[in-house]
Amino acid sequence: MTSLDDQTSVAQLDRRGLMFILSSPSGAGKTTISRMLLEADDEIRLSVSVTTRPPRQGETEGVHYHFVDDAEFDRMVEDDGFYEWAHVFGHRYGTPKGRIRAALKEGRDFLFDIDWQGTQQLYQKDQQDVVRVFILPPTIEELRRRLETRATDDGDVIEARMERARAEISHWDAYDYVVINEDVDSCFAKVREILHAERMKRQRQTGLIPFVRELMR
Repeated sequence: MTSLDDQTSVAQLDRRGLMFILSSPSGAGKTTISRMLLEADDEIRLSVSVTTRPPRQGETEGVHYHFVDDAEFDRMVEDDGFYEWAHVFGHRYGTPKGRIRAALKEGRDFLFDIDWQGTQQLYQKDQQDVVRVFILPPTIEELRRRLETRATDDGDVIEARMERARAEISHWDAYDYVVINEDVDSCFAKVREILHAERMKRQRQTGLIPFVRELMR
């Protein structure tokens, strides 16, 4: 019979964390699914980027971004301190390698809401820790309807977003999993199933080695 202490020790086996990437064309539901995942799962947190942009009102260092000056950002680039980085609207943003790698060893998971180019860069730097999920709309017409329903963009902007969406969709086969978002709750359930299964992979269960050795004594 398994004792309560044995059950607890099994439940608390050490594991390595993972980098969970969600990508999708604009309007396919990536941001909504990301928010739902962060609210529902205490073991995953949003990756905090480094930026040269000054803090906006209400933003907190280490919560929204790690704020640095250009010289510090340059130093991190020279030291290969980023998984990926890019220029965005006159400022630079990057995913810090050192902070995340240290946290992965402690079993912490990170959520990345990034496009396929950022996904490629991240995967090339650290394949073993990356899980790539691409979210598709049920139809291209539905994607357009969702963009129009937002009522935040004019016709020209929507057309530009649709053109970019088609380009992004063409990279669907660069991902480990593809989920069609016809219903947001169903899509979210599938994404959570993927996350749970990836956490259980043998190579991430670092606590299994001493546990199995003890079983074989």
